Amino acid sequence: MSESNKVALITGGGSGIGRETALILLKAGYKVVVSGRRRELLEETLFLSGTPNQRAIALPMDVTKPDSVRNTFFKLTEKFKRLDLLFNNAGINAPGVPFEELTFSQWKAVVDVNLNGFFLCASEAYKLMKEQRPQGGRIINNGSISAHAPRPESAPYTATKHAVTGLTKSLSLDGRKYNICCGQIDIGNAASDMTQRMARGVKQATGEISVEPLMDVTHVAESVLHMANLPLESNIQFLTVMASKMPFVGRG
Repeated sequence: MSESNKVALITGGGSGIGRETALILLKAGYKVVVSGRRRELLEETLFLSGTPNQRAIALPMDVTKPDSVRNTFFKLTEKFKRLDLLFNNAGINAPGVPFEELTFSQWKAVVDVNLNGFFLCASEAYKLMKEQRPQGGRIINNGSISAHAPRPESAPYTATKHAVTGLTKSLSLDGRKYNICCGQIDIGNAASDMTQRMARGVKQATGEISVEPLMDVTHVAESVLHMANLPLESNIQFLTVMASKMPFVGRG
């Protein structure tokens, strides 16, 4: 299927990696649904793309609420009839506090978005991709290099990203019989609102505070596009894209 006929849904599409990926996919000819909690940011993404509404729509969605997710997929199906790509991208972090000071509500908020939200969106995408004709599609989960190595005081984020790796593997295996591929992009230090603190200095494993290099978020979006453009008989299971000089290799 040509890119001009492919339909993509991006969660967390109102800023950062999600926004840049939406812009890249639209430029490449995809039809795109951008979702997130704040409609005004989603509309801003579409405005920046300059794309007519025949090819792009904004659908507010709370990934922690099953009814909200189901409603978004219903509207997506009404508009575009199928889904070829889900980019599970929405994510949050908890305050960087010592583990013993972390509250259950802080823990649960991260799990609800970063893990339960991925499950809910993947579940609806899986059902749609299984039944549509041509059958199949691709799910790309936004992991993190925290799926491999934690930062200090990052238990909720790190735990969810390790769990996303397990979800990615399971979806990749279970989707084979329906021509559904699932891969994961592990991202390190892409310049966005979530990573601005790294330019000011963040805690290292030694306890020191150090400034860390950032990379252009466009490089992440281009990597997602590369994964998305593969035919369904091929899959990038895991891809790591990171600022070359950030402290990941050798971390700890």
